[in-house]
Amino acid sequence: MSSLSVQTSGAAREAVDRHVPALVGDRFASRLFAQDPTLWGAAAEEESAKRLGWVAAAEVSRPLVAEITALREEFAAEGVDRFVLAGMGGSSLAPEVITRTAGVELFVLDSTDPEMVGAALADRLERTAIVVSSKSGSTVETDSARRVFARAFEEAGIDAASRIVVVTDPGSPMESSAREAGYRRVFTADPTVGGRFSALTAFGLVPSGLAGVDVEALLDDADEAAEVLREDAEDNPALHLGAALGGTEPLRNKLLFRDLGSGIAGFADWAEQLIAESTGKEGKGVLPVVVGSGDAPEAGAADVLVVELVAEDAEEAPQGDVVRVAGSLGSQLMLWEVATAVAGRLLGINPYDQPDVESAKNATRALLADKPQPTPADVVDGPVEIRGAQELLDGTRTVEDALGKLLAQLPETGYLSVQAYFDRLTWADLEAVRPVLARATGRPVTFGWGPRFLHSTGQYHKGGPAEGVYLQITAASGEDLDIPDSPFSFGELISAQADGDAQVLADHGRPVLRLRLTDRAEGVARLRQAVEALGR
Repeated sequence: MSSLSVQTSGAAREAVDRHVPALVGDRFASRLFAQDPTLWGAAAEEESAKRLGWVAAAEVSRPLVAEITALREEFAAEGVDRFVLAGMGGSSLAPEVITRTAGVELFVLDSTDPEMVGAALADRLERTAIVVSSKSGSTVETDSARRVFARAFEEAGIDAASRIVVVTDPGSPMESSAREAGYRRVFTADPTVGGRFSALTAFGLVPSGLAGVDVEALLDDADEAAEVLREDAEDNPALHLGAALGGTEPLRNKLLFRDLGSGIAGFADWAEQLIAESTGKEGKGVLPVVVGSGDAPEAGAADVLVVELVAEDAEEAPQGDVVRVAGSLGSQLMLWEVATAVAGRLLGINPYDQPDVESAKNATRALLADKPQPTPADVVDGPVEIRGAQELLDGTRTVEDALGKLLAQLPETGYLSVQAYFDRLTWADLEAVRPVLARATGRPVTFGWGPRFLHSTGQYHKGGPAEGVYLQITAASGEDLDIPDSPFSFGELISAQADGDAQVLADHGRPVLRLRLTDRAEGVARLRQAVEALGR
């Protein structure tokens, strides 16, 4: 059995001592695994009653193992050994961490950037199958990817239906249309599991298993952990972790993730969407800040709690306001899901709804329907167009000026969210601006790729504490890519998604600085130059 452990010190340890005895006395863990919807109060009961299937996912998902293995073998016999996943939020982030940790290839297409979509299409199409994952069956990013891959297969003389696998909830529009189209396989998932809690359901297992992961071992691991996590015991690691996440006093609501050799690739990115979307509402919440193994200048801030992800054999005890977590991937997936449910209880919120996610989607739909003409840039600095509220633009001539004015609006307990709406694979190095900005401000800085983050931290930005400032970066593309049977292209879609989110943030009174790079290479270089100047 994997050695799942949670160690705490400082404010985290005080929260454990304060809350765990009451959680044990209230039988929180056993009631959770019995799927008791009353744990988060009367207002949350109706939604919670429909969203607790995840506690049994490791057991319920067992029949999928043989089905996935058989389909993988069928594909292999046909020479198909490259898999693309079209999904957003929990539908993409769980398979990404599972496959990266296992060291198997999976192209996770969770972007509408035409250059990233084009890269997914251009590589070994004759050996490729696509898994299209959407709980609702109506996710615009996922459906757009399905359409463009279907066309590419047909143009290459490949039967598209034989290369498309669908994962969705029963009764969704995608289920019926996929069956009518005769797609290779349609997997329906448990509808009582929300997207961000779906790692151990068909959404996490199908793409991972097809790519070559031993998903049975993953379920074994999670099952063993569940036996510990369901116990009403003082040493239950999920009660300790949940108390640390949601029970510090005063609340340390910035959760800084550092990976110190856990062996789990990209785990914090998955945990980020789980925690931010589950807790960021009603003006409350816990904001994950993913720093990887790199610099974390904001670690000493008074409202920051550090999470250290370590190897299972790590022996050093944590120091300061720290939570140290060790365990294998399957056990940690269960641990963090249970701990998030605990944190929701302590914060007094419903961890299963996402009331502000739809607002950005609605704004995007309106913009796509109206197709408004682009507004002229307020200020142009070489390859960077600058837009924003008047207080960010008065006297502004350069990117440095604009950044300085945005950061001047950063509250004492605030955070900066950097949001880049373009190809996250080609331009991954742009994330290096994060620690530079953290050093310049002394405050937590998050970095998200759009539109991917809209299905995770996007909820926290609108529904969480009103203490963020937002730097949105968009980029022109050398060539656009049309979406078959759609009135808009990928370029128009990602532009509308950025515009819509900025509009909703502004409507919520959040300061938003918008930078559009008219040339990607030159624009990124100019932006990095401006950020470095702030850091000096």
